[in-house]
Amino acid sequence: MQDFSGKVALITGGASGVGRSLAFALGRRGARIVVGDVDKSAMEQIAADLAAEGIDHLVEHCDVTSVDSLNALADAAEKAFGGLDLVFANAGIGAGESGAMWDYSEKDWQWCLNVNVWGVINSIRAFMPRLVASGKEAHFVVTGSGNGAYIILPDAPIYTASKAAVHAITENLHYQCQAGGLPVKVSALFPGPHVVDTGLFNSGRVRPEALQKAVAGNESGINSVEDMKKMAAEYGIELQTTHPDEVAEMAVKGLEQDAFWLLATTEDTDAKIRARADMILNRTTPVPAMVG
Repeated sequence: MQDFSGKVALITGGASGVGRSLAFALGRRGARIVVGDVDKSAMEQIAADLAAEGIDHLVEHCDVTSVDSLNALADAAEKAFGGLDLVFANAGIGAGESGAMWDYSEKDWQWCLNVNVWGVINSIRAFMPRLVASGKEAHFVVTGSGNGAYIILPDAPIYTASKAAVHAITENLHYQCQAGGLPVKVSALFPGPHVVDTGLFNSGRVRPEALQKAVAGNESGINSVEDMKKMAAEYGIELQTTHPDEVAEMAVKGLEQDAFWLLATTEDTDAKIRARADMILNRTTPVPAMVG
């Protein structure tokens, strides 16, 4: 897809972070933007900001844990703009877990898997039939994470497990579209190459009431990227970060090439991927990786 002018791009979790940056990256290229989100404040802000730039847009409340909510968003997009060309299953949260896995709250598991895994499954169920039925070139993009997809970082097992499942689902969706000769291209988006400066560490702001716990903030003590930087500094590590705008530009350039892997890495990350592959092939005992 070389020309995004007039295309309709729907983004779940689109009011902040990488989703917001995707909205502007595509909107500035002439796309019409549909944002679905649960964060009322962020929704109001992006609606005002898109309007200020003259970008055609629709911002609607959408809970990815509900396929009915996603279908309603798709219906609203079709009513407003006539159809869909690009779908970004982008909504995701971090549960903020810390400590021994067997001590984690069941509510953390439920919340993270509901949003990160079932959110992708529900998005596929809601949007793929419409993209396939249109019979025209389209893109379905899933935001995953290298933590779970190709390396395992040991400090957030719930998040890691969710993103491992997400990538397996994404790759299988890609294979099925290829096998069916469908005009829908599937891509796996990996924000990076460094820790992305988003509100992921402050996901508690959108935690549903039914899954609230009697804990203020994350058990990890990390509620922002700044917290993560300070903690890394205590261990003599200077944590590098990536702005969401950089991720969005990388993603758009990849979509122009119909790329499956929307991925930027560093030499360090590539070395960790090779080390993991070698570990599996050589049957060596795993050792924990560190954030790079």
